[in-house]
Formats: sequence, structure tokens, C-alpha cells
Amino acid sequence: MDKSEKIEAYYEEEHLFKEAITQLRELVIKTDLEETFKWMFPTYTLNGKNVLAICKFKGHFGIWFFNGVFLSDSKNVLENAQEGKTQAMRHWKFKSRDEIKEKMVSAYINEAIENERKGIRLVPKKKQGIVVVLPKELKIAFENNPELKKAFHTLSSSRQKEYAEYISGAKREQTKEARLSKILPMILEGKGLNDQYR
Repeated sequence: MDKSEKIEAYYEEEHLFKEAITQLRELVIKTDLEETFKWMFPTYTLNGKNVLAICKFKGHFGIWFFNGVFLSDSKNVLENAQEGKTQAMRHWKFKSRDEIKEKMVSAYINEAIENERKGIRLVPKKKQGIVVVLPKELKIAFENNPELKKAFHTLSSSRQKEYAEYISGAKREQTKEARLSKILPMILEGKGLNDQYR
């Protein structure tokens, strides 16, 4: 199925909010936005940049504004799409078609388009680097085996941290030694402690 077929299937599917999302679509296609299909939702772009998407769920439907954090939101209708995960995206949820006030919705859509034309977008914050604190048992093992140290440092920071915490998390020296014996061959093979679960 190509993108246009996926879009049509999305809007034609029997759903509690079928007419409501069609109404939102009609508002959007009056603009200069280009209709495409991404992440299983009709998505609307300007010069290849995501501006908004129309979404439907069991209990609500709505519009995702990809850079909604910059919308003035004078009616206070937007909420963070995924608190703690998304920085710029904002979601306008509706529970019934009666809640759609076309002039208001169009004003938000047009503001989002203007912001995209101006190039207003959030530059994502870079994540802090992973800090690996080596327990003394690993330090000693590295001093005795340079090949082991080299293999350890070729692992990703997250894998290094898993190994370090695995050793330092043991309370008894005997447990630390047992854990160290277990992981040394894994490190030499370039494996992570939890690779089998990934």
C-alpha cells in the first residue's frame, strides 16, 4: 500500500471519530501543507518539515503540533504529547466533534505553518554523557590484563556502566568475585551484560 492509500484507509476506517478527523483534515488541506503518512498517522509537512499530524485513539482524537511549544496557545488547549519524553510536540485532544471550533483550530494550524516558515523550531537538548564509575575489582582486573581493559573500552558507555554497577552492586566480597569471574569472558567477547534481553 502506498502513502496515499494508507492515508485514505486511515480516514475511511470505521471509527467512533471518523467524521471528526475528516473535519480536521478538511481544515488542514485548505492550507499549503502537503499530506503524507508517517508513524501510522496522516502527517502534514511544509518543505519536507513536519508541522502537524491528525491522530485518533479509543477515547479521543486530535492534532499533534510538532513544534507546538512555540504556539501562543491563547485558549490553553495544548498539552505535552509525552511528558518527560517530548520537548517540542504539543497535542490538542478532542473527545467529540462538537469540541471542534473551526476558526480556533484554523488559527492554531496557521500559526504552526507561519512558525515553520520562519524556521522556528526547538533544538533538542543533548543528553548528558553516561558516567562510568569503575569498582576497584574491575580496575585490578584491567591492571592484570590489558587485553581485557581494551575490550571493555570498546563497549558502549551503557554496557560499561552495566558491568560496573553489576560488580559494585554486590555487598559481599565473595559475590563480587563470583560476578567478576562471570563477566570477564563476556567482556573479552565484546558482549554486554544484558545483551540476551535486548
